[in-house]
Amino acid sequence: MIVPTTPQLKRMVQYVGFPLLLLVAWDVLVVLAFKVLRWEWLSASHLPLALYGSAIGIIVGFRNNSAYARWWEARTIWGQIVNESRSLGRQLSATMSPNQEWTDAENAERVAMQWRIVHYQIAFVHALRRQLRGFDPVAEVRELVPPEEYADLGREKNIPLALQVRMGASLREARHRGWIDSWEWQSLDRTLNSLTAAQGGAERIKNTPMPKQYNFFPMLFVQIYCLMLPIGMVENLGWFTPLGSTVVGFMFLALDKIGRDLENPFDNKIYDVPMTAITKTIEINLRQMLGETELPESITPVRGVLW
Repeated sequence: MIVPTTPQLKRMVQYVGFPLLLLVAWDVLVVLAFKVLRWEWLSASHLPLALYGSAIGIIVGFRNNSAYARWWEARTIWGQIVNESRSLGRQLSATMSPNQEWTDAENAERVAMQWRIVHYQIAFVHALRRQLRGFDPVAEVRELVPPEEYADLGREKNIPLALQVRMGASLREARHRGWIDSWEWQSLDRTLNSLTAAQGGAERIKNTPMPKQYNFFPMLFVQIYCLMLPIGMVENLGWFTPLGSTVVGFMFLALDKIGRDLENPFDNKIYDVPMTAITKTIEINLRQMLGETELPESITPVRGVLW
């Protein structure tokens, strides 16, 4: 996710890049043909550019609204994961901390169970991030799960789900041993259900791309409009046609690219939801709840990009 503190004109121009250069070259060719070669037939000042531009703007704007809705839903889902992860850590701290009613050995086992579940949750968010970005999540969880379970996780098709199952099994064991009562178990189980629903929502966005028509036709209309711009302007603007055409074309090209960049929020690009920063924040918060003192560093923007 781009988080610049000041406007970056160079990055904004580079954002459109090669299509903008092609547009400038086309504008110059049209002007030279009209002014130098006297190809007056190349001019078509009667073209209703304003009408075409309004229609294309509506189409591109509608597509961009849909793309941004996908991006914002993805960010909302990860906000839910942050909240539910903190809730899970808080619930476990309240219900499974050492208690005078239990022996030292039982308290040690309770604390060990609490640590195991919290580390499962940390592994879950990291594994989900890696899986959504198309990477192998196994290596990310090596230090967070018991060694005897690491090989088993490598054989799972959906590692975040497998970690959820292990958390549920651990809670069932805690309920069976009397470490949490029925109400506490139900509350923790609801938290796990919310995390599962959030995972399903993220996977739905990942596995359901925007319809191809949403990509192809707006892009085609913008490109045709950019080709028409210098033809419709050259008679009135003359040598200044590249200036007027490039400015207007830049806006349409940028709007078209914005929508295509936002529609896939889990593609490991600079426009993605900053899942690396989010998961690292969750890890820091949960480790603090466990009383750990050696905490990882927060993720900060690099060259105006927060991953």
